[in-house]
Amino acid sequence: MKTITHPFSLASLLALALLLAPRPGLSQDPPRFDRSVRSAGNLEPAIPRPKQDAQVAARLQALAKKTGRQPNIVWLIVDDMGYGDPGCYGGGAVAGAATPNMDRLAREGLKLTSCYAQQTCTPTRSTILTGRLPVRTGLTRPILAGDKITRNPWADEVSLPTLLGKAGYASLLVGKWHVGEAEGMRPQDIGFDEFYGYYPAQKEISQRVDQRRFPNLILDKNRFAAFEGMGMGHSLVHGWKDGKTEDVRSVESTEDMARADQALADFTVERIKQLAKGDKPFFLEHCFMKVHCDNFANPDLEGMSASKYPYKDAVAEVDLHIGSIVRALEEAGVLENTFVFVTSDNGPQMDAWPDAGYTPFRGAKGTTFEGGVRVPGIAYWKGMIAPGRQSDELFDLVDLFGTALTLAGVAPDQLAGDRYYDFVDQASFLFHDEGHSRREAVYFWWGRELMACRMHEYKLHVKVILPQVTHMYIDHATVQDVGLAPWFFNLYLDPKEEMTVGHRLDPWLASVGSKLKAHGATFRKYPPKDVGL
Repeated sequence: MKTITHPFSLASLLALALLLAPRPGLSQDPPRFDRSVRSAGNLEPAIPRPKQDAQVAARLQALAKKTGRQPNIVWLIVDDMGYGDPGCYGGGAVAGAATPNMDRLAREGLKLTSCYAQQTCTPTRSTILTGRLPVRTGLTRPILAGDKITRNPWADEVSLPTLLGKAGYASLLVGKWHVGEAEGMRPQDIGFDEFYGYYPAQKEISQRVDQRRFPNLILDKNRFAAFEGMGMGHSLVHGWKDGKTEDVRSVESTEDMARADQALADFTVERIKQLAKGDKPFFLEHCFMKVHCDNFANPDLEGMSASKYPYKDAVAEVDLHIGSIVRALEEAGVLENTFVFVTSDNGPQMDAWPDAGYTPFRGAKGTTFEGGVRVPGIAYWKGMIAPGRQSDELFDLVDLFGTALTLAGVAPDQLAGDRYYDFVDQASFLFHDEGHSRREAVYFWWGRELMACRMHEYKLHVKVILPQVTHMYIDHATVQDVGLAPWFFNLYLDPKEEMTVGHRLDPWLASVGSKLKAHGATFRKYPPKDVGL
């Protein structure tokens, strides 16, 4: 048997070796199942779409000539929202939390039904800003209280706001960061002109004031002092690129935490008014604190969902703020020159149920099954994206990086040549009236373990995360090799990944396995960083 080598010793890939070996008598040049082409050694291969690329480039050039500037870019990132939470994805009113604003954007734009994130928040948030998978940057999981990292992962990364800044953009991140809060790792340190938000996730802040949930922390003075000594931030922070950083106010109650998203949305609305009057295009990443557990209903909006439960109220509140932000763009007169993308950083955190969202797929946050990584993806651009579009072709959130570069006029040759980039430029997919995806495959990692690959409608797993208790996909789960053969699913037949097709129904196991093997091979020339996580 031919041995498949891999930098992370993926023993479960050995089962693919026999399948991948050349077979005598078969043509070596058949029509390609893998349609992608590599344009440079350090760039992810993409499916050539020259006609739609040219047409969209002409449209963007005409718009820039009309407006006199590059388009604005606005990302609206919800924390831990499930695929099935918005109404346009099967949730909404039927699940007790109507989402009219997200539904309208999907109805008037492009709804992606195979949009993928990483399996937890920090990996996704770092990936969209670096264009590189978390295993390459070392940001493979959240940096938590008590963690001691060995190096600043951002020190040698070139971030998207840095590249956009060089192209003339103003940049602003509002809301949750969660990609490092030490000096040198904060948004204002890695390229953003301005940051207004919180460094950690919602639960990491509220646990120090939620006596009902954490009495053994709050009522024990010694433990509380030790916890505070870890240095986890719990304040709303305002920082600027010149280094000035100040705490606006501290979270001292669950009500303070409950009102955080309202304050953040108000700030974003005001800054849109100011940025729209400026002489620069702007890049705005608004990251909601909700709907990450622990959710506390905003006292001013409590019970706004039909469900009345805190999580559902959080979904309804986030939708309300999305509506306010888009309305601010319209009132400022920049909506027709602004690309808006709405998504979630991963699937629902079922470990916190019922303070958690819904996915129709197997798994949840923390796993590389569809429930952990398939997320809502709504692309909206009035006048540029045709209303009523829907596509099941592949889109990885890392592709937001490449799409933003295209909008800003930043050529790939301006990227560093000493590292590998995993994004695919999807501008022509999103902005052509009948656009097709340029991405051939999506790769799924858990930490430093290569887990799975989706290609076309197929999903191949070489390792899986299996809960040992209902809903416990993080706190009570195990990472396991799949055993004798890879788990191979046809997601069109079986979107819940319950019954493998293997050799019985599909001949494409070896083809997808070959794609996964080629991905692993990129790490030989471009080794991953280890930052101590």
